[in-house]
Amino acid sequence: MACYRRFHDHTLTFGVVILFVGLLVVCSSRAIGQSFDQNYQASWGYDHFTRFDNNQRVQLTMDKASGSGFRSKQDFYTGMFEMRIKLPAFSNGVVTSYYLISDSGRGVHEELDLEFLGDRILQTNIFINGIGNREQRIHLWFDTTAKFHTYAILRNPYIIVFYIDGIPIRVFKNGNSDELPFLRQPLRIHATIWDGSNWAGGPIDWSKGPFKAQYEGFGINGCPSSNGPQTCASPALPWNKNHGLSPKQQREYQKFKSNYMFYDYCNDNTRKPAYPRECHSI
Repeated sequence: MACYRRFHDHTLTFGVVILFVGLLVVCSSRAIGQSFDQNYQASWGYDHFTRFDNNQRVQLTMDKASGSGFRSKQDFYTGMFEMRIKLPAFSNGVVTSYYLISDSGRGVHEELDLEFLGDRILQTNIFINGIGNREQRIHLWFDTTAKFHTYAILRNPYIIVFYIDGIPIRVFKNGNSDELPFLRQPLRIHATIWDGSNWAGGPIDWSKGPFKAQYEGFGINGCPSSNGPQTCASPALPWNKNHGLSPKQQREYQKFKSNYMFYDYCNDNTRKPAYPRECHSI
């Protein structure tokens, strides 16, 4: 079955699966309408985890006793990973997240983070080859609690891009001439809600709790690690055709940074006295 993606406007048209050189590539028919249990499972805080709408929506709850989380059943080398999320209101000090991370014990640490600090600030971070401390923070320009919004992370051999509702909000290019070290580890998808009051804008006003984050859109458009990094880096896969932003996306990205980004590790002379090499190509 065919699998296509038009990255210029983020319109999706997917087949259920494709077979590439005899190997399975996960490719959802639509992000909306997929059952949670097809690709995901609860990972902790099981009594704070709730399913809705025939398993097409889940809720993670946090109170004084516990938070909660879920994760994908497979890990992936490349893909365009998307999730629709509605955040809890009045949630200063509460961290709601959607991120990709390498499994512990498999070598160097790799991680791509979307962390919501309350309901008005988003922090992104990138760990490549075990090195992190690449935080950026933005003010969210919409009500994150009123309805669902789509958050996405593109990972391929050439570039990592974070999106909100199709708008690029972060770009990280591969500065290595050898493609595969950029895909050193496969990543598993995680989503969590937890008490971050010691650093995420706390203290928490517990009278506003319990805090409930909802997620939907459980299709996964990615290349599972069982295929190996060489296959997952193939230019035949639709998400690997994107080597950079289009002119329209570049204008959106620059406008976004000017209006909403208030912290960028690239410009933090205290933490990074030398301008980070990767920041030159952003």
